[in-house]
Amino acid sequence: MTGGRKAGWVGVVTGAAGGIGRAVTRRFVAEGGRVVGGDIDEAGLAALGDELGPDVFAGVRCDVTVEDDVAALVETATTRFGGLDVVVANAGGGTLSEIADHSFQEWRRVVDLCLNGAFLTVKHGARVLREQGRGGAIVTITSLNAVQPGRGVGAYCAAKAGAVALTEVAALELGRYGIRVNAVAPGLVRTGLTSGVWQLPGLVEEFVENAPLGRFAEPEEIANVVWFLSSDQSSFVSGALYSVDGGARTRRYPDMVAAMERALRPSG
Repeated sequence: MTGGRKAGWVGVVTGAAGGIGRAVTRRFVAEGGRVVGGDIDEAGLAALGDELGPDVFAGVRCDVTVEDDVAALVETATTRFGGLDVVVANAGGGTLSEIADHSFQEWRRVVDLCLNGAFLTVKHGARVLREQGRGGAIVTITSLNAVQPGRGVGAYCAAKAGAVALTEVAALELGRYGIRVNAVAPGLVRTGLTSGVWQLPGLVEEFVENAPLGRFAEPEEIANVVWFLSSDQSSFVSGALYSVDGGARTRRYPDMVAAMERALRPSG
């Protein structure tokens, strides 16, 4: 055993090419797993493949808003590595706009990526795990914004809150098959997707001030919790939301719109 699973177990991770997804993939491999990683960033997948090697990693181009892509990603786990044990629905992204000014097209893009993408990943992962008949684990990556509203991130908040509800329903439905389903809700994590936060003067400092632990997270810290929920160490945990936000949910979410307005305000 390696940290709670038999060596050679198989995981699927969406959004695997960078940030949290890459950290999760690396952690899974370090724990004796083999991973099929999906992403639209083919160059990032190729780089991760070069790092980890073909014996333990297969990268597949996957747009999680396209059902055929997600089905093919999950199927690769069985055809390439002979089975499936863990599914991580990680792919996501957001935008910044107040509701009254929000483009419906952009709203749908965020909801499609963060909620519908999670649904498709859970759906197709659950089908394979159920058919195998040996249980398994599914982890969705939600957000602090699933439980804490923020000005200008209405689409992201709505989608991530929906992903938490999806997780709970999936746990209810899949428990009889021995499949556990849980969610992880990160606060501010330093990744390529959050690089814009660092470009707005004072915003990182506001995030840090509003987290009782007084800092932001690194992707590996999220991967630690994902691994716990994927392993047999959490064998009686299902339907849970694990906040990994340094306690930020106990305070308030930084005003990102105000930070943007300050950055765009003419100097002098």
